[in-house]
Amino acid sequence: MSGESAPRRLPIGAEPSADGTTNFRVWAPKRRRIAVVIEGGPTFELQPQPGGYFAGSGPATAGARYRYRLDDGPTLYPDPASRFQPEGPHGPSEIVDPAAFAWTDADWPGLKPTGQVFYELHIGTYTREGTWAAAAEQLPGLKDLGITAVQTMPAADFPGKFGWGYDGVNLFAPTRLYGWPDDFRRFVDRAHALGLGAILDVVYNHLGPDGNYLGQFAEQYFTDRYTTDWGAAINYDGPDAGPVREFFATNAAYWISEYHLDGLRLDATQNIYDSSERNVLADIGVAARRAAGRRSIVIVAENEPQDTKLVRPIERGGYGLDMLWNDDYNHSARVALTGRHDAYYTDYRGTPQESVSLAKHGYLYQGQWYMWQHKRRGTSTAGVPHSAFVTYLGNHDQVANIAVGLQVHALTSPGKWRAMTAFLLLGPGSPLLFQGQEFASSKPFWFFADHNAELAPLVRKGRAEFLAQFPCAADLAMAATLPDPGDPQTFERCKLDLGEREKNRAVLEMHRDLLRLRREDAAFREPNVDGAVIGAEAFALRFFVGDGGTGDRLLLVNLGRDVDLRPVPYPLLAPPAGRRWQLLWTSEDPKYGGGGTPPQDPNDDCWVVPGQAAVVLKC
Repeated sequence: MSGESAPRRLPIGAEPSADGTTNFRVWAPKRRRIAVVIEGGPTFELQPQPGGYFAGSGPATAGARYRYRLDDGPTLYPDPASRFQPEGPHGPSEIVDPAAFAWTDADWPGLKPTGQVFYELHIGTYTREGTWAAAAEQLPGLKDLGITAVQTMPAADFPGKFGWGYDGVNLFAPTRLYGWPDDFRRFVDRAHALGLGAILDVVYNHLGPDGNYLGQFAEQYFTDRYTTDWGAAINYDGPDAGPVREFFATNAAYWISEYHLDGLRLDATQNIYDSSERNVLADIGVAARRAAGRRSIVIVAENEPQDTKLVRPIERGGYGLDMLWNDDYNHSARVALTGRHDAYYTDYRGTPQESVSLAKHGYLYQGQWYMWQHKRRGTSTAGVPHSAFVTYLGNHDQVANIAVGLQVHALTSPGKWRAMTAFLLLGPGSPLLFQGQEFASSKPFWFFADHNAELAPLVRKGRAEFLAQFPCAADLAMAATLPDPGDPQTFERCKLDLGEREKNRAVLEMHRDLLRLRREDAAFREPNVDGAVIGAEAFALRFFVGDGGTGDRLLLVNLGRDVDLRPVPYPLLAPPAGRRWQLLWTSEDPKYGGGGTPPQDPNDDCWVVPGQAAVVLKC
């Protein structure tokens, strides 16, 4: 065994060499001795290095399984940077050779922050099989629909047989539940061959409670100076934080380099605490882009307080990320569609003015008082492009946080839903669809997590307490029917029925037509938009092209009764000189399940915007 470190891809983990040896490196400043125990093979010691690291090489090849023995103790632990855990978080790590996979995407350029349409999916429920291989078979359909990038919920390994993935504990190991590491690579490679991007949801604000062995190697990974909603906070700015920051920045780079991913979605960044001069989120972004090389990637952040600093340039005091999830959009649209504004929807009314403001400004709350939280919310969006805001009518949280777990089409009228879908898919943000939304899936999406006997009751109790903020879920009769997150049937019932795509073909075709319009019509590709309220539940958006108005488009969305526009004192509705508005698209087209649209002649004295409908007009 040699203590010399061969050139490494990553600063930590196990990396095999062509000579039949593997180099191991781990950070364990609280330990005096570290030994590698190869299953069915030798045991050898790693040598201490400066900064609390241990490293060395020994006889082991890809496929071998190993664990670490710490200070001659009786317990063996998996590698904190394990690339695969074939038996789960409590079992041995497996040596993986990332260079063995034969990629075919050398010409793939990556993704840019503009022109994207995201599709969020959970690999375990997207298909009946719940595997990377099965999901890969569905990618051509998503490409045909008009999706540009598939965003998968977290893949880092976690204990149990099913879960959302946000309690991951082996952050470098794609979970064995969905297949082998190369199955994940084939999924990405197939996406690229079709012209689709692939983005992974990652969790850098906490680790799960079961199978998290980082503290056995270094207590400095965590801190009690901050608290999160889910567990101990990560130590990004305290004593010995340097290797901790390196660990997470390396993880971001790892997914980009070894899995050719086109970006990351960073979960709950408000629970990533860092008072350093340079925030760790900036480091994560820089590391990921460096790993991408010539490829362009996008880094999307979830940030509940809506701080646009995350997407402002590093040289101007920002963190240099690309995009932000827009909960304001979701919350306002949900209230508009359902009429309910309880719990965290309290500060939204779903009015036409909110929709116009969302289209023009991105966030609704940019520093105003927010009653639900008893504090100010949001920061200015000035200078942030429309495309930086990811908009959605549902995502994993927003679907599951409604106790019944149904997507919004099941909570409103078909006409309203079609109209709001037009606003989503033609609007100036970067739209995201949640799995099954495009064909009005009847399947619920609930929270599910297969925890051990000690944790499962606590998770069940915590979930019920969270949902109790909604009066309907707090009702005893409803509370008794809440699905148990740990029940395998809860997970099974969330699996999509992809056969519904044919059953609900009209809905699928509407999404395809809207995304084609967004992609092919210059007015919607890079929108310059203004808007006006034209009725109690109706608004108009004008998309300017800059060619004298001949390429302009009008999107009229009416969630209420027919609006008789006589008179028409709205300058945005005036056609260019010598031109007349003509109907281009309507949500009430019978082929979408609509009831038809009255003849539109908005140029004279007969302009009626039909109720619960959206129409697009051209010059």
